[in-house]
Amino acid sequence: MKTALITGANRGIGLELARQLTDRGYNVIAACRKSSPELNALGIRVEEAVDVTNAASLRDLADRLSGVRLDLLVNNAGVLRRSAFDRLEEDLDDYRLQFEVNSLGPLRVTRALLNHLNDGARVIIITSRMGSMDDNTSGGHYGYRMSKVAVNMAGISLAHELKDRNIPVGLLHPGYVRTEMTGNEGFVDASEAAAGLIERIDELGMDTTGSFRHANGENLPW
Repeated sequence: MKTALITGANRGIGLELARQLTDRGYNVIAACRKSSPELNALGIRVEEAVDVTNAASLRDLADRLSGVRLDLLVNNAGVLRRSAFDRLEEDLDDYRLQFEVNSLGPLRVTRALLNHLNDGARVIIITSRMGSMDDNTSGGHYGYRMSKVAVNMAGISLAHELKDRNIPVGLLHPGYVRTEMTGNEGFVDASEAAAGLIERIDELGMDTTGSFRHANGENLPW
């Protein structure tokens, strides 16, 4: 049985990934700051008090996973804060939070759990096409966009870092998903987005490591 760990698994896309991967026979470990009734109902292993911005929290998670080998690591935890150019100084703390969670979080989680990854495992970063330079046709959302550009670069570097262990890294955009993060606005539900993401995870190999793809299969521009 393959084992997967998902961060931010208590709601939204992370919860749906946990549900659907469990249904597919994965042993799923759900990592989050605080669980939810919906997550508890899945009957899977839940690791609470996991803060992707806190080194001690991640060391504690690694210790709790002693003896566990991972075949799939999904860096899903993320945060969105609205930001406008005319409120730059007022919103700087929100900018910093988004960099800490969205950009550095996946890098720190992957580093903390590196010794738990099997050779040939897959590492996924749930990113956004809002981090695409070419696709930015509307501007705005400065902090969120910048944090996603940064994590896309981190993912490419990580793909090079892990090549010797035959571990591919996938940068995946779930689509505009109706979740609490988006104020329940969007084009697809979390269940549909998760299904597409899992298809892309299944396709990921060393020939496509470092690729930036939409859950629907589209290759996204940088």
